[in-house]
Amino acid sequence: MSKVSIIGAYNTKFGSLIDVKDMISFKKKIDTKSFYELITEAGRGAIADAGLAAKDIDAVWIGACSPSKFVNQEHVAPLATSIDPALRFKPMTRTEAACASSSVAIYDATYAVESGRYKNVLVIGVEKMNLLDTPSMTQTLAMCSYWPEEGSKGMTFPGLFAELAKAYIEKYKLSESEWRLQAAHISALMYRNAAKNPLAHVQNGPQTAEAILGLPDSGKGSNMMIAAPLRLHDCSLVTDGAAAVVITTTENAKATKKKVVEIAGIGHAVEHLPLSQRENKWELSAGKAAVAKAFQEASITSKDIDIAEVHDCFSINQILTTEALGLSADGKAGFDYVNGRFGPDDAQVSINLSGGLKAKGHPVGATGASMHALVYKQLMEEPIGLAPTKKTPKVGVTFNVGGSGVSNAVTVLRRVK
Repeated sequence: MSKVSIIGAYNTKFGSLIDVKDMISFKKKIDTKSFYELITEAGRGAIADAGLAAKDIDAVWIGACSPSKFVNQEHVAPLATSIDPALRFKPMTRTEAACASSSVAIYDATYAVESGRYKNVLVIGVEKMNLLDTPSMTQTLAMCSYWPEEGSKGMTFPGLFAELAKAYIEKYKLSESEWRLQAAHISALMYRNAAKNPLAHVQNGPQTAEAILGLPDSGKGSNMMIAAPLRLHDCSLVTDGAAAVVITTTENAKATKKKVVEIAGIGHAVEHLPLSQRENKWELSAGKAAVAKAFQEASITSKDIDIAEVHDCFSINQILTTEALGLSADGKAGFDYVNGRFGPDDAQVSINLSGGLKAKGHPVGATGASMHALVYKQLMEEPIGLAPTKKTPKVGVTFNVGGSGVSNAVTVLRRVK
């Protein structure tokens, strides 16, 4: 079986890519960069970064979570033909796994290259979320929960992750002040990192824990409670954007590139969809299984990781993914963040140098591809935004999660040349 490497990547600007004309009702929204334009931009950018022409691409995968609801568009994969006329008649496939949709697209494309059927494959992740009003957007995302028990009963994703947070706080006997301090330090680190990322959605967030803790609980500029114990600054944003990578065999990559980043290990593990069927809500059990699979395939341990992009859709999930990767002991990740760990100057490992979902943004179908693109760029010594200051990274990990800890996708990326 051939090993597979990424040879090109591109990330669009993330943000609320709309122009609101009616500032009172927020109902009149003008698209400033469409779903279709995002696909074209990301695809063209990744092909160019790979040093290829469109005619060299043998197949395309697109990951998108819910375009039928967000932009009234199904049958998404054929939209890649707009990237270049040379892609017409190429096989194209769309994948969906909630917020892990484009990581799964990368995995399917990887398996296709490993099989020998295709030489060069383009993978795009995309989502355009901000055209919907807030109630419609909330319902669309809730459809990624277990609808009979959760979405249909009014449960939102902040509510689902609040259940994980409550279980974690109870398990490890955290006081309210300890939890709030941990969450504030995590969010502040993400805001600081995003301020250095020109592609990030938020570049002017409060950059210290003290600033976040000093915000009022209600009113304009507050850190209001969204779903106890999760507050506004514990939550990722509603974001538009796209990202893309090009993959080929490592053998082919080494023959054509001075630097090569290999997909060294994949862990894809799925949990029960209903939260009610799960034990140990204080940890990502399936996430830990995905980590074990990826690490075993790559022959690494957590001590080998130089950089990681983890799925911090909510501050609790930054804690859970950090622990699942073995970068902190169970119950200790929040304390490690408070103690100043995981920033760009960390001697061991830097986490979410991009600003993460919290501040880089979270266009759900694009998030997995974005993680892979940005870690690839770090390992190629072409960082977008911050780079680690204490080491040149050689091993990076992406940890992408779909749903409330349900679809767990862990990738080990490694410089091999």
